[in-house]
Amino acid sequence: MSTDEAQYNRDSVQIKNNSLMWRVENHHATVESNFQQRFRVNMWCEVLDDQMIAPFILEGLLTGEANLRFLLDVLLQSLGDVPLDKQSRIYFQHDGAPPHSSRGVKIFLNYRFLGRWIGHCSPHLWPDGCADLSPLDYCVWGWMKELVYSENLEKRNALLGCILDAADHIRKSQMNMYECMFVCMHGNTFV
Repeated sequence: MSTDEAQYNRDSVQIKNNSLMWRVENHHATVESNFQQRFRVNMWCEVLDDQMIAPFILEGLLTGEANLRFLLDVLLQSLGDVPLDKQSRIYFQHDGAPPHSSRGVKIFLNYRFLGRWIGHCSPHLWPDGCADLSPLDYCVWGWMKELVYSENLEKRNALLGCILDAADHIRKSQMNMYECMFVCMHGNTFV
């Protein structure tokens, strides 16, 4: 099981100062931006085997305490439909973000996934100098953001709706997570 968080905001995540615009007629193209109405949505998602579990909204900042509450409420709920024999074999993976290694979170993970979790200060340490190895990082978030940012969104609720629609599209697609990872590693797109 891989888990991760991603942030979506009004102006997308593109680094616009590194972008070039090629125009035949107007050589002074501009990028419209509205800095007066900023908003963002923080999402958490998990991939279990080759299935993406729906994203969940993370309200506020992700602190160690907030992460623990979230894991107790949402993670345990999401495991409710997973057979017990399968639950006993799950390895839980998260990255090295500071809220993931708070004392309370480590105690919970040591209890719930005894010897079967991967992250900072875990029984299975994250490889030094290694980027995130989560399918969410190198597959799902990029695919979702490509779908979400295909429209210009003016309200937080519209952004949230697009995120949930994109997640639903990915879950219903004929492509499973293993195929998704293969396509991502070979540079193709999904839309």
